[in-house]
Amino acid sequence: MAAPLPLNHAVPSGAPARRLDLDGALNDEQRAAVEAGEGPVLVIAGAGSGKTRTLTYRVARMLERGVPPSSLLLLTFTNKAAREMIRRVEELAGGFADVGSLLGGTFHHAAHVLLRQHAGALGFSTGFTVLDREDARDLMATCLAERKLRSDKRFPRPDALLDLVSLATNLQQPVSQVLVDRRREMLPVAPEVFATARRFQQRKAQLHLMDYDDLLAHLKRLLEDHPSVRAELTGRFQGVLVDEFQDTNRLQGDLVDLLVGERKNLTVVGDDCQSIYSFRGAAFTNIIDFPQRYPGCGIYPLTRNYRSTPQVLRLANAVIARNTRQFPKELVSDAAPGPVPQVVPTRDVKAQAAFIAERVLELRARGHRLESMAVLYRAHLHSLELQLELTRHGVPFRVRSGVRFFEQAHVKDALAHLRWAHNRNDELAFKRLARKLPGVGTASTEHLWTALAALPLELSLPDALAHPDVQGHVPRKAQAGFQRFQALMTTLSGQGVRSPGALLADVLAAREPSGPEDSHAEDLRQLQEFAGRFEDVPRFLSAIALVAEFSARAALDGEAPDDVLTLTTVHQAKGLEWRTVFVLGLTDGRFPLSLATRDPENEEEERRLFYVAVTRAREALWLVYPHTSLPREDGRLLLTPSRFLSELPVGPDAVCDALPPPEPDGPIRLRDLGPDPDRDL
Repeated sequence: MAAPLPLNHAVPSGAPARRLDLDGALNDEQRAAVEAGEGPVLVIAGAGSGKTRTLTYRVARMLERGVPPSSLLLLTFTNKAAREMIRRVEELAGGFADVGSLLGGTFHHAAHVLLRQHAGALGFSTGFTVLDREDARDLMATCLAERKLRSDKRFPRPDALLDLVSLATNLQQPVSQVLVDRRREMLPVAPEVFATARRFQQRKAQLHLMDYDDLLAHLKRLLEDHPSVRAELTGRFQGVLVDEFQDTNRLQGDLVDLLVGERKNLTVVGDDCQSIYSFRGAAFTNIIDFPQRYPGCGIYPLTRNYRSTPQVLRLANAVIARNTRQFPKELVSDAAPGPVPQVVPTRDVKAQAAFIAERVLELRARGHRLESMAVLYRAHLHSLELQLELTRHGVPFRVRSGVRFFEQAHVKDALAHLRWAHNRNDELAFKRLARKLPGVGTASTEHLWTALAALPLELSLPDALAHPDVQGHVPRKAQAGFQRFQALMTTLSGQGVRSPGALLADVLAAREPSGPEDSHAEDLRQLQEFAGRFEDVPRFLSAIALVAEFSARAALDGEAPDDVLTLTTVHQAKGLEWRTVFVLGLTDGRFPLSLATRDPENEEEERRLFYVAVTRAREALWLVYPHTSLPREDGRLLLTPSRFLSELPVGPDAVCDALPPPEPDGPIRLRDLGPDPDRDL
């Protein structure tokens, strides 16, 4: 490990006598990391182990020893985190250093500051403009329009192209490689994708524009291609400190290497076991291979957890022990003992939602605030049944992972087909559908509805759409799209009673050829599966309307935002904590995802994701899974519990209590689905 800081960093003569109270503020592991000497330092900060405190004290300790604030660079992932850290450093070091000259913030903020000083070396004006996401999308749309591809529905939308270019930049890979590896749906139009991406880069350079990704890419080019600038910056920064290092991508990792220079006075803080963002381009190798990139580095583990009970941590340690690529550590709790985590099998996803809703209601009745509870899941669509069940019980909730499932635009579009097929008077449903048709604008939509509303109600929907008075208002450029719309609505409004699931299958089939970038098909397949449990369209639409009404009423009532239950994906939950946590949908194929189990590296990341989920709980942890699928024409499908559950120790070394699976076709009473709350809490 690195030696203590050398004597040449002693406090200058005449400095105030005030000193940091390391013994009173830090535990032994934290103090060792804070006191680590110069050179590369890797702090492996376990969940809830006080990494922010450790990093801020290390900055303050450097300042106390005489390192000038202007020679420190502190890199974080959010401006909020940077402001909080600098505020804490000011509180700690305000008596012996002026923190105002310390450069702290996100990678993009730091790059922006440095490029303003040196952009001329790259041929940019120092007054270059930084594009936000909306501006960048508009420029990409302009590049598409120049190539006359804007109306080609086979071609990716500007947002999809922007994401592709951004991912390539952050992965430091050619657009062609990213397209083949991660966006294969764009392969049919690959030549035009490449040409449009090149044009996008050309236009930015011509107009002296940089988007957020360019800030990092151009800073790297500045450091690599201009040795004098690099020497100036590496000479300036005597210490570089990076928070959440496990989340850095390849470009950010390269920038860190370039900025520390030969001095290599680098401190990185992170947890390899919480590296879960590869889909955004995060490079797990940045942290796991740090000792190889910086031979002789000091490694300082932080294992004392100040968040969770010993029972929760025993389970967490058992979960992550199965991963082979990690820095071994075992979290130790600083909290009082709590309830044993519970593994709860339920009959199906409907019973799973009912169990969680009832248990939440029980806890609230016993004085637990809703804000102290959260329900976590692998993917947003897995919360669909639960959102409906909570609405039925009047339980207010927020969805951190995005808008509520039924409020998503593509879901509302699909539902509008059923609404109008069921009720020809539903003006809002028709207009929503009409405006989606290529070539139909606001004025045409109004004319079409006026013509439809004037026709006798006894006229069938297909006959109404085919009526000359209606056809006369279809713009010429919209003829083909309107004919497809007619065909679909004729199918949906056909004779005979059909289930809402079958009708949604027709809607999904009709929209699948709409483009290679269609990322909403899985949501609609889940909506179709959900609709399959309803006998008819009216009951299905009424259930959906109940959710919308509940959400609208809560907004009108001005309900306190902190008195709601949190629903969130595990990715969105990282960094947060709750007194009680439910993790639902723990079956193979959902958590872990099916695709992830085909590759050992991806499976290990899924296990890290499960580890993040369980370490969000302070006291009570419920791991819930459906035993069977919902009834189908061919019966129920027996589901396999997540392999992460089967990996947990049993017998004397058990880390959780597991209830027996319910009988697939037997009666279910909610009280049978879990232990008595008075016993386990």
